[in-house]
Amino acid sequence: MTEFELKYGCNPNQKPAQIYMADGSELPIEILCGRPGYINFLDAFNSWQLVKELKAALNSPCAASFKHVSPTSAATGEKLSDRLKRACFVDDIDGLDDSPLACAYARARGTDRMSSFGDWIALSDPCDEITALIIKREVSDGVIAPGFSEAALKILRQKKKGNYNIVKIDPDYVPAETETKQVFGVTFRQGRNNFVINEELLKNIVTKNKTLPPEAVRDLIISLITLKYTQSNSVCYAYGGQAIGVGAGQQSRIHCTRLAGEKADKWLLRQTDRILDLSFSADMGRADRDNYIDVYIDDMDKAEKRELLKDISGVSLGSDAFFPFSDNIERARQSGVSYVAEPGGSVRDDAVIESCDKYGMVMAFTGMRLFHH
Repeated sequence: MTEFELKYGCNPNQKPAQIYMADGSELPIEILCGRPGYINFLDAFNSWQLVKELKAALNSPCAASFKHVSPTSAATGEKLSDRLKRACFVDDIDGLDDSPLACAYARARGTDRMSSFGDWIALSDPCDEITALIIKREVSDGVIAPGFSEAALKILRQKKKGNYNIVKIDPDYVPAETETKQVFGVTFRQGRNNFVINEELLKNIVTKNKTLPPEAVRDLIISLITLKYTQSNSVCYAYGGQAIGVGAGQQSRIHCTRLAGEKADKWLLRQTDRILDLSFSADMGRADRDNYIDVYIDDMDKAEKRELLKDISGVSLGSDAFFPFSDNIERARQSGVSYVAEPGGSVRDDAVIESCDKYGMVMAFTGMRLFHH
């Protein structure tokens, strides 16, 4: 298949619409079910790049939950604690611990359940039955993966009355070194962002505290790779092998930090007894339950939230560009941030470093901006 006709573009009035290979070669995908749309494919190709790169960096199965060309979360396949299983509503999934891929998606989908409603899913490895069982009961637009087991495919084909979007991608596909797009009839061309994010990127530690434990290295890598495929400006909080708060597409960096921090706080608060002990009627839908929890947390007293979060530490924070003011660090500290990675290069770097030193944080300057538009 060299091209695929789409129902329409970003909006129903934008016709004709299609995806195709400009050089006439075969598309690197196979559509196993459904008819993905324009935005579906934007999410699919961006999210696939994220999980493929994340697996290469951390050697773990990975998953991402995407909405409107930005991740709500990305996660590796570490097992979930009993408390986190309850918070992610997967404590009833038999055999979850036996599937790192299912653990990764449970984390990614469970991080920001409001934003993940109707998500596009990316899996770094072939979808297995347990992962498919989690996907089956969530509202989702589709999934992209390098393969699907027979049992998984049977389960997923039952979604949306047989119209669920299932896309298989060639894991060996390598795109051209240059990429183009058109805006207002004008063609843009640039080299692909093939910058490699790994542990070496975190060697330039500029704070007094230079102790960066392996868990923080992992989480900072998750944060930075997530940002590489997030609409800018963006920041990402990460903890325990997953992105726990993504602030995307804001014009002001402090607004990114606040937005992502609020999401990280909710993820942390949902694991407290106060939230885990909430009870719901059996006939309440999953989305209604999630909405209730979100509103319930919003309505909690601010002082109570701070009391519940006061002992949180060890959270990592990445930024796709430098922090221009230390207010970002002040806000990050409220969400338990102990480790920071950002490009550096601001005229106020000294003030940002001073703020990190005040709280004993570790900050690395990566020297590389990660804008994505």
